[in-house]
Amino acid sequence: MTQLTETRAKELLYRENQEFKTLKDKHANYDMQLQQLLKKGKLTDEEQLSVATIKKQKLNLKDKMYSMIVDYVHQQEA
Repeated sequence: MTQLTETRAKELLYRENQEFKTLKDKHANYDMQLQQLLKKGKLTDEEQLSVATIKKQKLNLKDKMYSMIVDYVHQQEA
């Protein structure tokens, strides 16, 4: 049996798993918000706090998605 790659697992999870799709879409939305803030250059204190918060939220989502990918790959290999 061929080994499932992380990239392929992401594609399959995005298509087949609504929770993963929701997490990935939220991550993309946070990334877009972050890019908009960073384009401004000089940020207010409130904007800097928003940047830090968004980065934490993105990291949290990424960790959840990675855990789902690892679980999925292990299930497929079993």
